Amino acid sequence: MTQAELERGVGEILIDEDALQARIVELGAEISADYEGRDLLLVGVLKGAVFFMADLMRELTVPCEIDFMAISSYGAATDSSGVVRILKDLDINVAGRDVLVVEDIIDSGLTLSYLVRNLSARKPDSLEVVALLTKPDRREIEVPVRYVGFEIPNRFVIGYGLDFAERYRNLPYVAVLHADLVPNAT
Repeated sequence: MTQAELERGVGEILIDEDALQARIVELGAEISADYEGRDLLLVGVLKGAVFFMADLMRELTVPCEIDFMAISSYGAATDSSGVVRILKDLDINVAGRDVLVVEDIIDSGLTLSYLVRNLSARKPDSLEVVALLTKPDRREIEVPVRYVGFEIPNRFVIGYGLDFAERYRNLPYVAVLHADLVPNAT
C-alpha cells in the first residue's frame, strides 16, 4: 500500500500523534504510582494493542513483564459476533500476579468481558484493564476499566494499531476510516 493509498483511507483525524503520546505519558505516571513497589504483568491483546503497549511500557517506572493473548470475536466481520475464541494464550502463569490487561479499543465489551472472566479464573492477585480508546455508545455489557485514554464516538477508527482489513495500523494517529471504505455504510 502506497502512502497515497494509506492517506485515501483516512476520513478525519480524531486523535493526533501529540495528543496520543501526551495521554500515554499521563497513563504511565498514573499506573506507575498505583503499582509502586509491585511487579506488574502487562497482558497485551493482539494485534491492535501492540503500539499502545510498547509506548505505555516505556512510560512505566515499575518493574514489569509482558505477555500477549490473541482473541477473536469478529472473524471477517466488523461487528463482534459475541462468540470469543482464544487464538493465542499466555505463556506466563498469572496466578498470584498483578495483571494489567492492555486493550486498544473497547466497543461492545463482549470480548473484554470474556477475557476478564477467563483471566480472573486463573487467580491473579489483581486484575485491571487499561484501554487506549472506548466507545461508550457501543457498549452491550459493562466491563470495569481502571484506566482509559480517550472516549470516542461510535465511528470506525483506524491507526495506531487499529486496522481495517489488516491495513492502516501503522498510522501514528487515530482516524476515522474514510466513508467510502466503511463497511455497511448507507
